[in-house]
Amino acid sequence: MIPVPGYEGQRVAVFGLGRSGITAARALKAGGAEPILWDDGVSSRLQAEAEGFEVEDLTVADWSSFAALVLSPGAPLTHPKPHWTVDKARAANVSVIGDIELFARALAATPASLRPKVVAITGTNGKSTTTALIGWVLKQAGLKVAVGGNIGIGVLALPAPTEVQAYVIEVSSYQLDLTTSFAPDVAILTNISPDHLDRHGGMEGYVAAKARLFANLGGEAVALIGIDEEWGRRVARRVANVATVQTYSSPLGGEGGSRSETDEGVLSASSLAGESSLTQPPHPSPSGPPSPPRGEWIVATPGQLTVADSTIDFTNARSLPGRHNAQNAAFAYAAARAVGVSHDAAVEGLMTFPGLAHRMETVGHLGPVRFVNDSKATNADAARQALMSYPTTFWIAGGRAKDGGIEDLRDLFPRVTKAYLIGEAAEDFAAALGDTPHVIANDMATAVALASADAQQAGGDQVVLLSPACASFDQFPDFEARGESFRAAVLNLGATPSVHG
Repeated sequence: MIPVPGYEGQRVAVFGLGRSGITAARALKAGGAEPILWDDGVSSRLQAEAEGFEVEDLTVADWSSFAALVLSPGAPLTHPKPHWTVDKARAANVSVIGDIELFARALAATPASLRPKVVAITGTNGKSTTTALIGWVLKQAGLKVAVGGNIGIGVLALPAPTEVQAYVIEVSSYQLDLTTSFAPDVAILTNISPDHLDRHGGMEGYVAAKARLFANLGGEAVALIGIDEEWGRRVARRVANVATVQTYSSPLGGEGGSRSETDEGVLSASSLAGESSLTQPPHPSPSGPPSPPRGEWIVATPGQLTVADSTIDFTNARSLPGRHNAQNAAFAYAAARAVGVSHDAAVEGLMTFPGLAHRMETVGHLGPVRFVNDSKATNADAARQALMSYPTTFWIAGGRAKDGGIEDLRDLFPRVTKAYLIGEAAEDFAAALGDTPHVIANDMATAVALASADAQQAGGDQVVLLSPACASFDQFPDFEARGESFRAAVLNLGATPSVHG
């Protein structure tokens, strides 16, 4: 646990007693504060009382007695409208913060000589894999590393700053909205596409929340920003000491399709080499990839990174297939180098990464047929990365659709040998697929059985891919449960499970 100083003897309101809320309460108490807890759920309040916390109805509390409100990231700060606790806090001139801000204040109170490096990752897609990959690379290099935040362990439940050499933290837009002083040593924005717009009042608000990651960077900090989208390019133009990641695609792009000379990514890490920051991100020229910017640079293509005059071949890496994982590898390599990991150690870490469950995870084989669990692909942009990783797939998709459904994936329909549609979106996805072979399977077990039979009949090496492009909440409590349902259905067919780690 990370004790939070600065509130000794003061009452701090904590609303929302999920993972981040209850952890924040423990950290505040350990730092000498008097946390006052409340949650709309009776069971959460009873559990807090059983742990010895003071539970008080914040709807009738004296808000002038509070030094701060620690708000759950699940409660809206601004849109569609502020949570009632936010209104009460602002009326009483009480600051509204979150667990990442408490983490930042605990770090700031740690003597500089004992303060660990902090690598923070955000983005619409890819942030969890990038977080886990960076944590793995740093650990394999021999550093004492703690990984958490929006992935796995709540940030304040991680070991104290004096016990580690580096934190690798995934942060969501909701968490960043509640920060004022967070200043990581390496700040990474993987990409930006429309998501959570209802919580941020539109795309401008969503991007502004993501950009808060760079608001307080020190002069020695490194910013790594994906600029595939115009939104990322806008952020990059405003950030000092920026290194940029850009990928270029032919109409098919990625592995298995035709690739033009510009189907590659450039990560320009000028700050890693001590050069001045970029003022404009690189752009492709008609005849090929952009000229490398000043300083250290990386060209990322599926299975390969080119660093200065040397090439890193990671085609045999355990869990980094596809164009999107080339970008993840570029971020991880640059972040590792930024915190002092050697080139050789960083490469070794990339090669041995075991991957994450539910993210392009091979769960088993049935003869030459490979079953890939990408349940984490809860929107079309995430599913795009998976579909681009293979020349053809037997694709399982569906669930509760996001805005736009799979319309943006039409250019990849030629890669779909056949689609197997589940959940609420099945009928709409069927209409979108049109002449692309598909069947409405309704449930996961049926979809897996049908896809497996068709893949076996096709012969040769085939991929059955679960990449739903949808939320899971119509049939499952979360994407993890959906992925485990896929895994169980695959193993029930007699598939040989894949060994990870």
